[in-house]
Parts: sequence; structure tokens; C-alpha cells
Amino acid sequence: MKVYKTQEIRNIAIVGHGYAGKTSLVSAMLFNAGATTRLGKVADGTATTDFDEISITRKMSTQAVAAHAEWKGAKINILDTPGATAFIHEAKAALRVADIAVFVIDAVSGIGVSTEKAWAYAEEFSLPKAIIVNKMDTERADFNTILAALREVFTRTVVPIHIPIGSEKNFKGIVDLAHMKAYIEQGGKMVESDIPANMKDEANKAREALIEMVAEGNDELLEKFFEQGTLEDSDLLPGIKSAILERRIVPVFATAGLNCIAVTNFMDAVVEFFPSPADFGEVVGKTPEGEEVRRKISETEPYSAYVFRTYSEQFGRISLFKIYSGIIKSDSTVMNLTKGTQERLGPLHVIQGNKMEKIPEAYAGDICAVTKLKDTSTGDTFSDKATPILYEPVRFPEPAINFAIEPKSRQDEDKLSTAIGKLLEEDLALRYKRDEQTKEFLLSGSGQLHVEVVVEKLKKRYNVEVQLHTPKVPYKETFKARVEVQGRHKKQTGGRGQFGDCKCIFEPLERGAGFQFVDKIFGGAIPSQFRPAVEKGILEAATTGSLAGYPVVDFKVELIDGSFHPVDSDELSFKLAGRKAFRAAMEKAKPVLLEPIMNVEVVAPQEFSGDLMGDINARRGRIQGMDSRGGQQVIKAQVPLAEMLNYQPTLNSITGARGSYSMEFSHYDEVPPQIAQKVIAEAQAEGRVKAQEEE
Repeated sequence: MKVYKTQEIRNIAIVGHGYAGKTSLVSAMLFNAGATTRLGKVADGTATTDFDEISITRKMSTQAVAAHAEWKGAKINILDTPGATAFIHEAKAALRVADIAVFVIDAVSGIGVSTEKAWAYAEEFSLPKAIIVNKMDTERADFNTILAALREVFTRTVVPIHIPIGSEKNFKGIVDLAHMKAYIEQGGKMVESDIPANMKDEANKAREALIEMVAEGNDELLEKFFEQGTLEDSDLLPGIKSAILERRIVPVFATAGLNCIAVTNFMDAVVEFFPSPADFGEVVGKTPEGEEVRRKISETEPYSAYVFRTYSEQFGRISLFKIYSGIIKSDSTVMNLTKGTQERLGPLHVIQGNKMEKIPEAYAGDICAVTKLKDTSTGDTFSDKATPILYEPVRFPEPAINFAIEPKSRQDEDKLSTAIGKLLEEDLALRYKRDEQTKEFLLSGSGQLHVEVVVEKLKKRYNVEVQLHTPKVPYKETFKARVEVQGRHKKQTGGRGQFGDCKCIFEPLERGAGFQFVDKIFGGAIPSQFRPAVEKGILEAATTGSLAGYPVVDFKVELIDGSFHPVDSDELSFKLAGRKAFRAAMEKAKPVLLEPIMNVEVVAPQEFSGDLMGDINARRGRIQGMDSRGGQQVIKAQVPLAEMLNYQPTLNSITGARGSYSMEFSHYDEVPPQIAQKVIAEAQAEGRVKAQEEE
């Protein structure tokens, strides 16, 4: 394969809502470019970028996949991303290294939830954008209705460069407004022809609108526009490219990807109008000391690259990276500046779905892959040590849903940790941890579908079977009253006995204060070497409260008196006396149940605010405030964790899957009596509350 220079490269991320036809469109691009010998389809599992078994079975993309098309002297690197909201984090990782975000919109259903979320990510990275209204050949397809909706949601900068000729089953081509030519599909090819007579007025008006938007914001072009009343092609064509790069316009195209109609016209526009990496001039990073540094995007600069994806396939562990500066050659050694280690790269490859092709070298702006790196992971930077630059890794949203996970068999248990470790390397939006209190292993993801797909990967890729269930809430217990109690342990046998006696004051502390032990004995009521044993006994007993068997927290103990036997007293005896003192305190000090309270942030369109706040209140939540963020309403609240375990389906139902939420631990608070009774009853039924036996 030819090695492409920086100016010849186009990096596009194909994003948008599910079932808009993104993967079919990519398949059509690859087929037209001769990269594949047949037009791959999602329906029969032949699409180049939907090659894994899970995507084929579910007929949907579950991960971002790289491909490339060589077209008219340029290399178009394509990142095909999933449209399901559960995998929107994959789109974010792709957008991090793309030079333009291409949003694919269904010509019937219009703007979807993932479209809005991916748009926000593109804004976060300050990316140029383009839109394809796809499936123009399907029933009820309506380009003008979709265009009006796009302008309403994404501002007036949305402007067509192509307009469709016909629609539904009569969709047969496009009018290219930039060149004022028509292209009609004939025998599988787009053939240039005259603009249909009944479309000339529409085409002229649409071109005028395009010219006005291109001139607006460019003083030189605006002056020519006022003088001439229009722009010549010599000004308009480079003006379109500049306006896209500067994010002053969002060009709109019309296609029918499944039947390859107008796809080559879009590819022509990618080469002519979309920015190359060199057009951005420079990239911003930091030195290892944290100072900002800028690097020219050029092959003449020292090498630097960013690893944006790591995954495992038939070739083993694969690392995908974008070169931001310099040239990287096969079998070279590079510095992983993030880890501070050197990596031997081995052969460089270009990716075509699940196929790889070796290349000798790659230039700044290109996307390529290497296999079997030892220390490198997603988010790492390769950089010349003498002129270091670190690129900021992608910040993924915190997981929205948790499941307790357990292996089905002992054999699965032995393999689970290794398999999960590999999936965590591949998917940085996934979390896996052990809850120290409930002793459960928790698998967390962006949605139920995300976690279900991970479980499928465990089974199909690593032959590990697991079960999922709702995680337990880590309740705690505490005291509400100050009490003085005695703990006395006495046991007499034929030989030496056991004797320990202590008097303690137990009193509650404020939430989050933990445990305090104060030795207030003056004199020798209890020898000093035995007093720590009292504390140890209390702490051991506090791991299991008397209400529901949960740990007891936020209390203070003062050791004020006691007695001992010169022969029978020892450390064990006083530890057992401490345990009995604790149990006596639990009976008298009005113990209560505590539950974790979470800081919750819900982001959704403003029209759903009332219903969302009503639902939060019904979950015993307390609204803390509201804010606006990028056209969305942000609701901040504090809600008990027990009420948030099933929140995702409700949020999807209220907002039509257009909302998202995140939460983090805030504090513990007392459980209302009527709910505490239910929790205690469940704990007793599970056998969590053990009978207090005499030692």
C-alpha cells in the first residue's frame, strides 16, 4: 500500500444514532474505492466494520472500528462508531483523533439521542462537522423536513452542499451546489448530467444560501459578495473548505448508502473540502512538568503519537494510534512518555476492519496500528524524549449502572480475573471492583446493554460464564443515645480460667466521624497491657451490628473502669469483655440503620425537567439545584443509593433515552423507620443477623 503524506490524509469519524445506516455507508465507501470486492451488508454479517460475532448476532455495532479508502489521490481513514447510547463512549474515543465528525442522520426518523451526545463530544474537541442525510431511498424519507430539524437543533450553520433528486423509491441522485452539476445513478455509477429543469430554481436558491454562509465571517469574501452579489468558483470552492475547517458551516449531503447512491459524490467532497491534518497547523499538549506546548502537525517535526484504542483480536493485542508529528517507521523503538518506558513497535499496519496490512512507515496525521506492545495502553503518548509532548487522554463518562457479577463455576472463577483484565484494557468506560463491605464484585458500565455485551464477550471470547444480579446496598448501623455499659467475661474450667471486666461509655458521633476509643482509666483497675484488647474486641464486634448485621460506625467509646484477676486475666479475656460491652450498648443505645446518599447529576432536554424532578422526589431525593449546559438542563440532587439501582430504565422512559446521569458517593444518613423495618426483615430472612452467643 502507498504511504500517504500529511496533506493527502483525511480522518473522519462516522457518528450518529443507531440504525441510521452508518456501517452500510462505510461499506459502500470501501466498495466504491475498491477496498472490498463486494458490497458488505449488516443484515448478512458481511460488513467490513461489523465483523465480530456479537455485532453480527445483534445486527448493531458495539465498538469503534477503523477502515480506510484510497480515493482520488487521498487516503480516507474512517472510524465507524456504534450508534447505541450504551456505546457512545466509543464514539468519543474516535472523535478524539478524527479531524472531522460526520453525522449520519436517518432521512425518516431524523435526529436521535446518540446524535446529540456525539455532537456535544465534537464540540468538546472543537471539531469541524458534516452531516449526511442517509436512507433517502426509503419510504417517507424527507430531506427538507430533516434539514429544518437540523437547523432548529444545531443552528443555522447547517447548510446543504448536495440536495437530493427525488426521494423514497424515486431517489436517483443529487445536485452538487458547489459545482452546480447534477449526478444521476445509472448502472451502479453516478453519471454527470444537467440539473433537472424542475429543480433549477430550488438549486439556485440553495446555492445562494450556501454562498452567503461561506462569505459570512470572512471579510475578504464578504466584500466580494457585496460587490458581485455572488462568489465565483475560484473563491467559493476554497471558501467552502475554509468555512468547514473554521466551523462556520456544517455541510449537508444526501445519500442512500445501502444502494450506493451519491456515496462517491460524498467521497469526492471529503477529498476536496474536508481538512487534512496539516490544515490544523498545530496540536496542543503538555510537557511532563505540566506546561503547555504546541507542536506543528508535520512530518518534519520530532515524532509524537496518541494511542486511542487497545483491543484483542485474532492477531493478539492491538494498539491503534494517531501520529500527530514526525514519521514513525516499522520495527522502530519509541518512548512511551506516559509510562516512561521504551517500546519496540514491530511492523506498522493499516487496519481494514479485522484485516491488517503492513506498511514501512507512516506520516504525521495518519492512523495506524501495532501488535503486542508490552507496557502501552489506551491514552498513552509516544514522544521523542528530547522534545517531549504529552497528549491529554479522553475522559470517559462515569458508569451509569452497576451489576453484581459472580462466576457460574469454580472453573469460571479461576479465569474471570484474567478475562476481565483484558476487557478493562479494551474498554475504558468499564469498571470492575470488589465492594469491601458486601464482598461482591461489581461490574459497571454505561448502560444495561453495555454490561450485557461484556458478559457475551466473556463467554464467547474467553469461555467464561457469569451471572448478574442487582448489587446489595452497603448499609451501616450506628447509635443514637449515650449509654454506660459493663462487659464482663468469666469462664471457669478445671484449670486456669478466663476473666475480663470493663465499664465503657458509648456515645454517637457525627456522620463520617468513624470510631474513637479513649482510655480514661487512672490507676490499675485494668492493667495497661490489657486495655488495647478491649478496643480490639469492640472493633471486631462492630463489624456486625444487631439490627441487620451491617457494620456499626460513627461512635465513641470511653473506657472508664473495670477489674481483673491476677491469674485468670489475659488479652483474650478482655477482648471478649469488650465484645460483650459492645453488645450491651447495642441493646440500650437506640441503634439505627444508615444508608449511602449519592450526589446525582441528571442531564436531559429542558422539557423533561418537571417529570424528572417529580421522579427524583418520589425516590426520596432532595433537589440541590438546576443549571444549563450546552442546551441541556442539569438537575443536581442527593438521592439514597437504594433508590437509584433501577434508575436507568426510568430515565430512558421519561426522556425517550435522551437523558444521562452520573452519581458519586456523598455521605451516610439515617434510613426512615418504615424502610428500615423492611431492610431489617430482609436481613433476618437472609440470616445476616446472627444470634449473639455467649463465649
